[in-house]
Amino acid sequence: MSRINVVTLETANAEQKALLEAIQSQLGMVPNFLKVFANSPVALRAFLGLHGVANEGSLDAATRERIALALAQQNACEYCLSAHTAIGRKAGLTGDEISANRAGTSQDAKAAVAVKFARSLVEHGGDVTSAEIAAARAAGYSDADLVEIITHVGMNVLTNILGKASRLEIDFPKVALNAVA
Repeated sequence: MSRINVVTLETANAEQKALLEAIQSQLGMVPNFLKVFANSPVALRAFLGLHGVANEGSLDAATRERIALALAQQNACEYCLSAHTAIGRKAGLTGDEISANRAGTSQDAKAAVAVKFARSLVEHGGDVTSAEIAAARAAGYSDADLVEIITHVGMNVLTNILGKASRLEIDFPKVALNAVA
């Protein structure tokens, strides 16, 4: 059971209900993490706005999901890991690729650099090295791409924290975290 209220259509005020209905019409469902975000319509609108704009960027859906999977595992958010495994499969990721992402890499050489950079951003609180920036550029990522990777890291850290703090009920096929070695 979630430690933070999960807003439903039945319990929502008018503003929350309008937001949840809009999400329902777009996704066909309202994931529990968005129902928790709905406690603050301002926070939900901010997240949805950033998410929508960030998804219009240069990073393809598969790379965005690779990053999300790597960070969900790194940050031990089982809710996000489960959600992004399902979303990643819809984006075309195979089981082997998902396993690689969770381990901090990718079977795609360019994407592996993005995943490694994303994990380093989290591990070092953004204090990445010049060599890591150079490696990303050498792999073909522009400064705009680097900023987009950083944006996706920020969004994923936000949802990882929300998922863990609230202890959301997982409403996707459940995927267990890998044990830490």
